[in-house]
Amino acid sequence: LAQAVQGHIRRPDSREGSVCASSGAMGKKSYVNYGKSFRKPKRPFEKERLDSEMKIIGEYGLKNKREVWRVNYALAKIRTAARTLLTLDEKSEQRMFQGDALLRRMIRLGLLLESEKKLDYVLGLTTAKIMERRLQTKVFKLGLAKSIHHARTLIRQRHIRVGKQICDIPSFLVRLDSEKHIDFALTSPFGGGRPGRVRRKKAASGGGGGGGAAAADDED
Repeated sequence: LAQAVQGHIRRPDSREGSVCASSGAMGKKSYVNYGKSFRKPKRPFEKERLDSEMKIIGEYGLKNKREVWRVNYALAKIRTAARTLLTLDEKSEQRMFQGDALLRRMIRLGLLLESEKKLDYVLGLTTAKIMERRLQTKVFKLGLAKSIHHARTLIRQRHIRVGKQICDIPSFLVRLDSEKHIDFALTSPFGGGRPGRVRRKKAASGGGGGGGAAAADDED
């Protein structure tokens, strides 16, 4: 999602690299070439925020709070980009080009409707809207998994594909045009592929195929 605002984020060039390199502790140079992907809350023990985070984690089957913070950080950068563009004149070249690009990305990801092609709507985006576009949520909503946690397991064990490509990242944001192509992988036992390890073992010992989908879960 952070790539959704890549047009508004400057990357350090080689000259700036020397400045970044000198920022290491005790005068040691640091050549780390990546930025932050999340930001910790300033007040770690705020009850309302803790409760809302736990609710999101339970509802969308997240692994930890870092996944919530990552979405919030990306959302903050998108809002910042939109607010900056709103301060410019409507006829400004920068606002026209960068604003249209930002809105196109939001619509392509399904975060905004076609009728909401205004920067004001970008400021109204919420964490829940982004969570609804995650592959894990889509797999559960499409009925491919029994629960939101089962959906995460299926994705991590490479049972799910988007189009022809197997995707094993639960936080993958599904585009509108890719949504209808989510299905079981062709190599998965659920998608007509080779049976799982336990089912093959039972078949070899003459136990029959009672194991079905439960046995296929053991396929890694």
